[in-house]
Amino acid sequence: MTRRSVLSDSTVRSKNKPPGYYLDGAGLYLQVSKSGSRSWIFRYTLHGKTREMGLGSLDTFGLAQARERAQRARQLLADGIDPIDQRNGERKAAAAYRTAERARLKTFESCAREYHTASADEWKNAKHAAQWINTLTHYVFPKFGRMPVDEVGKAEVVSVLTPLWKTKAETASRLFQRIRTVINFAAARDYTTGKDAEFWEQVKMALGPNERARKVEHHISCPYPLVGAVLKEVAASPSSAIVRLALEFTVLTAARSGETRGALWAEIDWDTRCWNIPEERMKAGRRHSVPLSARAVQILQETKRLHDTGVVSSELGLIFPNTKGLPLSDMVFTQLLRRMQLEYTTHGFRASFRTWGSEQTRYEHEMLEFALAHTVGDQTVRAYMRTDMLEKRRQLMDDWAAFIAANSSGDLPRIAEKTGKSGAAKREKVPENGQSAPESGRKAARQK
Repeated sequence: MTRRSVLSDSTVRSKNKPPGYYLDGAGLYLQVSKSGSRSWIFRYTLHGKTREMGLGSLDTFGLAQARERAQRARQLLADGIDPIDQRNGERKAAAAYRTAERARLKTFESCAREYHTASADEWKNAKHAAQWINTLTHYVFPKFGRMPVDEVGKAEVVSVLTPLWKTKAETASRLFQRIRTVINFAAARDYTTGKDAEFWEQVKMALGPNERARKVEHHISCPYPLVGAVLKEVAASPSSAIVRLALEFTVLTAARSGETRGALWAEIDWDTRCWNIPEERMKAGRRHSVPLSARAVQILQETKRLHDTGVVSSELGLIFPNTKGLPLSDMVFTQLLRRMQLEYTTHGFRASFRTWGSEQTRYEHEMLEFALAHTVGDQTVRAYMRTDMLEKRRQLMDDWAAFIAANSSGDLPRIAEKTGKSGAAKREKVPENGQSAPESGRKAARQK
């Protein structure tokens, strides 16, 4: 209901008004809602379109102030400007100004550390959390860590990534994603306006392709016929028993190094001969069960005797602890292999297992992938696949252990230590006969 009468302060303040619109004049109304709240409305028509503009609550603006606000709107209309559009533009400009002011106080480094702290519960483990911030600390913060996050542009991102894009392609790609994550986080917190997809595509275009470089950064794997020979030498090496057993267990289970180093007795089901790794320790974030071969079980029994006799112990319940009862270093297996003058990597034994499975067995592709805890199929396929083929994989792991045991001999290619003119030790791959190539042969190869 609209009443066409000029309002006064007393009528405006009266609390006995029924719900409706009360005209003051020239498009200004007092609106009384059903709940009793009262606010000002300015109704106008521009370009044949009628609109209502809220001018605020009566509790905030009295009659005189509402008339002033309505008059400013009429002045805009006289100039052909829509007052609602004008107000929205002013609010947007004010918000952008506030964002810029906040951004001036927020550097890229402070945003990165804020995100790192806010995501504390999302990291898979402490090592992953440390690696995430450490890469930024090493490569990015010295370059533009102190810059306001709102000022970080293509030039800055490209300058950090260019030296790594070809030589350390995998590191550069991870760094690219982490820089992008920090800026997206900053945009979500209104520290910056953010960057669109085109921005990041242009960064990649400026850097050029690096897929070829990424492909060559694979983990050096041991040819599967030589895995048994490697483990035989590992068993005879002077390394501690716990390290030798841990490395052999890793190879037999086709596990990742970190999964073994963090393995707990509580994860072993002796009745079913299974190692059940919880989701928080898995790269894919899904629980993974590993059927244990007879030799893998034997390794656990040998390790348990080391615990029972006090050779090793761990209050954390670790199966393979170091001398302090903590997880083994992530370099411990690499150092063991290097002391044996072998260039293979621990992770590379997973590839050895996978290649053996493809070339020497008839096991399905999916089963081999499950054994490595890889994701199989797209989301739809996984939704219909209700099994991880545990019992079938039990025979697979038994066959892998049997193959290793039956092939424990062979000539292993070595990396020899060679001293150059500077006195520094250099590694040189030696042919399978254990002899270095003659100096003349190496010179001839260089001349070619």
